[in-house]
Amino acid sequence: MDHQNKSDLTNAPGWEREVIEKLALAAVTEQTRARRWGVFFKSLMFVYLIAVFGVAMYPKISRTIGVDSKDHTAVIDVVGMIAEGQNANADSIIESLRNAVKDEHTKGIILHANSPGGSPVQSSYVYEEIRAIKKEHPNLPIYAVVSDVCASGCYFIASASDKIFVNPSSLVGSIGVLMDGFGFVDVMQKLGVERRLLTAGAHKAMLDPFSPPKEDETVYMKGLLAQVHQQFIMAVKAGRGDRLKETPDMFSGLVWTGEEGVKLGIADGISNQDAVAKGLIGAETLVDFSRQEHLLDKIAGKLGASFGREISSLVQGWSLH
Repeated sequence: MDHQNKSDLTNAPGWEREVIEKLALAAVTEQTRARRWGVFFKSLMFVYLIAVFGVAMYPKISRTIGVDSKDHTAVIDVVGMIAEGQNANADSIIESLRNAVKDEHTKGIILHANSPGGSPVQSSYVYEEIRAIKKEHPNLPIYAVVSDVCASGCYFIASASDKIFVNPSSLVGSIGVLMDGFGFVDVMQKLGVERRLLTAGAHKAMLDPFSPPKEDETVYMKGLLAQVHQQFIMAVKAGRGDRLKETPDMFSGLVWTGEEGVKLGIADGISNQDAVAKGLIGAETLVDFSRQEHLLDKIAGKLGASFGREISSLVQGWSLH
C-alpha cells in the first residue's frame, strides 16, 4: 500500500472502528477454535479413561455377566516370580482361590503353573491355603497344570493340589533352597577402597558383601537354609504321599522334564487345561479368577513401593528358585 492509499484509509470516517471490529472478530474466532480443540482433547481423554477403566474391570465383569448361571472350571494363574510385590504373590493367589470357591458354579479349580519359584514364605502361605480349602471342600478338585516350568516355590504350591499335570517338555522339580550374593573384597583392595563398617552386635553385618566371609556365619546360614529345605521336603511329601518314587537326587534341586517327572511321581500325567476341565472336572468352560491388579494400584505400587522393595531385596536371604 503506497503513501497515498494509507492517507486515504486514515482519512476515511470510522476507520478506527472497522479495525477494532476486525481485531475483535479475529480474537473471537481464535477463542472459538481454541475452545473446540479443548473440547476435542477433553473428549478424547474421557474416552481413553473409559477404555482403561473397561480393560481394568473386564475380568470382574466377565465373571458376572453370562457366566454365573453356568457351571465352569476356575483358572488361577501362578505365573512369574513368586514374591511380595509381584503379580504372583500369596495375597493375590489366595484371594483368587477364595473367590473361586465362593462361586457356586465353580466345579473345580486349575492352577495354571508357569513359574521358576520365589519366596518360600509366599509359597508356604498358598500351600497352606490350598490344603485348608481341600479340607473344608473335599469334593472340590484342585489340579495344577504346568505349561513351561513349575520349579521350586511353584512346585511347593503345586504339591498341595490333588494332581499335577504337565507337558512332556515342561520343567518340574528343583526342590531346594538357595541364597545368593556377591563378594567385592578383592575388587575393593585393587581399587584401594577401605571398608569402614561399624556395628552393634557381633553378627549384625553377617555376609556383608564388602567384608571377607566368616566361617561361623557361613555355617549358621547353611543351617537356616537346611531348615527351610526340610520344610519344603516335608510339604512335598505330605502333598504327594506315596506317589513319590524317591531317589537320592529327588530333593537335591535338580529339575526334570514333565515326561520324566511323571515316572518319578512328582507329576501325575500328561495333559492340558482344556482336557483336565472337560475330562476330570466335567466343566469345560474355563473362567479366569486370577486377581487383576487395578491400574491405579499398580502405578501407586510402582512409585510408592519401589524404594521399599529395593531395601527389602537387600535383606531377603533365601528364595526357592
